[in-house]
Amino acid sequence: MLDQDALAEAYNRALSLEKAGDLDGAAMAYQKVLEIDPDDHGGAAVRLASMGRGIVPPKAPDAYVATLFDQHAEMFDTILVDQLGYDVPLQLREMFLEIDGEFHAARMLDLGCGTGLSADALDNMASHKTGVDISENMIEVAYEKGDYDALFVGEAVRFLETAADGVWDLIAATDVLPYMGELDRFFAGISAHLQSAGYFGFSSETQSDERFSGRDFIVGDFHRFAHAQSYVRTMLAKHGMECVRCENITVRSEQGSPVPGHLYVARRK
Repeated sequence: MLDQDALAEAYNRALSLEKAGDLDGAAMAYQKVLEIDPDDHGGAAVRLASMGRGIVPPKAPDAYVATLFDQHAEMFDTILVDQLGYDVPLQLREMFLEIDGEFHAARMLDLGCGTGLSADALDNMASHKTGVDISENMIEVAYEKGDYDALFVGEAVRFLETAADGVWDLIAATDVLPYMGELDRFFAGISAHLQSAGYFGFSSETQSDERFSGRDFIVGDFHRFAHAQSYVRTMLAKHGMECVRCENITVRSEQGSPVPGHLYVARRK
């Protein structure tokens, strides 16, 4: 059983050292956190990578992502939209309308659906909407809103790999890539469940070429993954999807500064 008191003490010590600028000390403290909590509910692995004191993991730990969003579910819309200026689903809607002024999908899959911001933004663009999120509390809020025809609690890649017969002509994944680094399995799952000529709309955060230093993805200053556009395009092509649109966007603000990113629409060949 997880020793919650020992975990809280170790995690608070690590945070204090990190905030004080003692990154080497913080790194040692976060390693202690991981010894106590191998599932990593507090995201120590991504914090280590952000500090440059650990390897960049292939994704954020599931326990961390679920815990993070479970804690913020009730105030999620207020925090993300009102405080951080997040409007990526609305930007995606505008991009689809630019592609086709009468854009409409029969079946939409919303991965990392959260409380349903994409379902709201794309409301009249899909006849049937399925939402998937790793956070049970987020799914409860989305259910109460009533915007989806079907809802599932689950991690996105695992859902795609186990959903044997689901096929959609629109798959959305806004604010999902910032919690995963490696995209191969994710895009393979998207391709497997996307109807021929179907659309995949998604967003990513990014950094300068100098910051990437030739790497496909990194963990940024605020503990989220950033992806090089070249890597995203390579993964799309590998899995039979053509990049129809890619635009530079501001994903959100963080501590008063804009967070740069990309908004993509791809089409299954």
